Amino acid sequence: MSQLPQIQSAEATGAAEARTETRRTLGAVPNSEAVRQKRRLTARGAMTRSRIVQAAAELFHVKGVNAVTLDDVRAASGTSKSQLYHHFADKDELVRAVIAFQTEAILTRDRQYLERMNSFRALQRWTDTIINLNAIQDGAYGCPLGTIASARAGTDSGARAMLEASFVEWVGVIAAGLRRMKENGSLQADADPDRLAVSLMAALQGGYLLAQTARDTTPMRIAIQMALDHINSYTLAPEKQL
Repeated sequence: MSQLPQIQSAEATGAAEARTETRRTLGAVPNSEAVRQKRRLTARGAMTRSRIVQAAAELFHVKGVNAVTLDDVRAASGTSKSQLYHHFADKDELVRAVIAFQTEAILTRDRQYLERMNSFRALQRWTDTIINLNAIQDGAYGCPLGTIASARAGTDSGARAMLEASFVEWVGVIAAGLRRMKENGSLQADADPDRLAVSLMAALQGGYLLAQTARDTTPMRIAIQMALDHINSYTLAPEKQL
């Protein structure tokens, strides 16, 4: 099985679980799972849970959520049925754990670029990184969160709420960078960082989908470049595109 750049180490799982309580208060995580999250895990139990989540995350991303069974996850993670069901009562709980895991992995990656972003060039470097990572597999697997949304948003309200919160947070990180550009004078006063961030995220997600179907990141690059051109039109000194 390929090792995908979005899949992080077990430490990312622990960080993701710290966010679960917040999502539970928003109604995104059912009470039964919240109870499980509050249980004190032994070091070995935590490692087992992380192994299950990481295996499920990669399988969901490569094969699609609906095509993967709990037996597939158990085999890929090298765990027994009793171990898997000790941590997850059903597939829905596991899907939500994977959403938290992938959200943390993506935000950890992107914050390295976006939290320091204060220029259009820095924004372009971030989008280039996203495209290049997707190109490693010829765009075959799409966005780790977007693919889950396509499979579960219409049938699992808890997963949909978590995904909504994840995308809001992701867009917020982009908007914060654009806001810094506005504050330092790189963007015009009439630029709306929040709306520009949403438009860029829409181009990113649409680009992921087109690249996945074409097995080619060229459509993704075009879609993102169009969104960047729109943002660049708000810079005080529009920068020539490479």
